[in-house]
Amino acid sequence: MRLRTLGMACLSVGALYGADSAALSQYRGLTLGSSVAAAAKAAGMDPSEATVIHRRPTLIQQLEWQPRKSYAANYGTEPVKEVVLSFYDGQLYRMTAKYDRFRTEGMTPDDLIAAISKVYGTATRPVAETLQLESPVYPQTVDVLARWEDPEYSCNLVRPAGEVAFSMILFSKKLNELAKAAGIEAAKLEELDAPRRDAALLKAKAQEQQLLLDKARLANTPAFRP
Repeated sequence: MRLRTLGMACLSVGALYGADSAALSQYRGLTLGSSVAAAAKAAGMDPSEATVIHRRPTLIQQLEWQPRKSYAANYGTEPVKEVVLSFYDGQLYRMTAKYDRFRTEGMTPDDLIAAISKVYGTATRPVAETLQLESPVYPQTVDVLARWEDPEYSCNLVRPAGEVAFSMILFSKKLNELAKAAGIEAAKLEELDAPRRDAALLKAKAQEQQLLLDKARLANTPAFRP
């Protein structure tokens, strides 16, 4: 009886969110929560290609994957221009797939929603909802056109206000919140560190200038005649 009750509860959660829970953490062989090395391997990239966005208070990294390079045979029809993979403390917490505007030209939001729903299940249609992306690679507020989600993961079809290009954003809800908090703290730390950083930069420039003057002095002094 207990197992039956548990099964009914799981079905109720699936019905509530209307999405395929097993699929929501997956995108083209990539899995939310995986390591930088595992994600890079799945994307056909080298982990060393990951760039550091913040080191403090937690390491935030990004990989920029271009599927067209991985799927060369489908280069002419591949609709995804770029996928930005974001990592929190070495874990993949968000994937932002940017569609090529020319590969989706003429398509309506309903066309994309129908296609994505075949993978992730039934979508919800938020009204006047936006997502704020803190990433420097994609720093803007986007309109949410449709969403597929369960208690752990969220997949969103979005479009920047006033633009025609679509994007799809998948993220781990838990890790995404941790990354957002880390981003806010990182901004505070950078602001506090700005005076020291500026002073160090001025000192470095002064030392560089002095080296140039010393070099010029060595060259000019022996040859000087009054």
